[in-house]
Amino acid sequence: MTTPKNQSVQKAFALLRSFRGPDEWVSNAELSRRAKLSKAAAHRLITTLEDIGAVVRDSRGAYRPGLVLASLSRDIVIGDLVRRASRGVLADLADQLHGIIHLGVLENSMVTYADRIGAATHVTVPSQIGARLEPYCSALGKTLLSGLSDEQLDEYLCEGALVALTPQTITDRRRLFAEIRDIRHRGYAIDDREVYSTICCVGVPIRDPNGQVVAALSLADTAAHMSPGWKDEVSAALGSAAASISRKVYPSYAMQ
Repeated sequence: MTTPKNQSVQKAFALLRSFRGPDEWVSNAELSRRAKLSKAAAHRLITTLEDIGAVVRDSRGAYRPGLVLASLSRDIVIGDLVRRASRGVLADLADQLHGIIHLGVLENSMVTYADRIGAATHVTVPSQIGARLEPYCSALGKTLLSGLSDEQLDEYLCEGALVALTPQTITDRRRLFAEIRDIRHRGYAIDDREVYSTICCVGVPIRDPNGQVVAALSLADTAAHMSPGWKDEVSAALGSAAASISRKVYPSYAMQ
């Protein structure tokens, strides 16, 4: 017999998932609307969450995530969670696309390579698990940057110089800002020989139930394969894999 689920716990997490960022203050009415709960039910739950420190309330009666959630999140390594959930998916993807699949997360304005699976059949790909690189020039990195707000992206772009690694590297801030906005619209990023002159990559985001970018996938292959048809095929396969990984990382949310 299936163990019955606690509806109050599910509703409480629905409220917590309704926050769109750690700095957003939201009224009870808006939280109840986002979580699809009655105002009375949302109020009962949110006051309990306030009592335990999961949310805090300001003088206007609006709420935001509290220190309890912040302290818990510091103990969670997103890259490791996603890597463990995605191993089988990445192996199948590498076999399907005949290339190197990378999994990465954005940490302190740097891309951390959480996983690498596959064999380089056409070109040597000098990457390794645990490596940390600037995100502005890779498909993996630009995909992760596309998950930032315009304000966060502008702050990142002002942090330091964009160094040209190859003649193709985008080093103009305005051009890169426009490129990131295009990535948000089309759903995938391209590294057209921007890190290595012989390598092209396609990257796609892995999103949480609220649509926020939590990680990214990319395929690295020889630059000779770059074509509109190749980009479409690879981005579609990566996108399908990213959706599958998201369902594995957030299984109960995928069923809603």
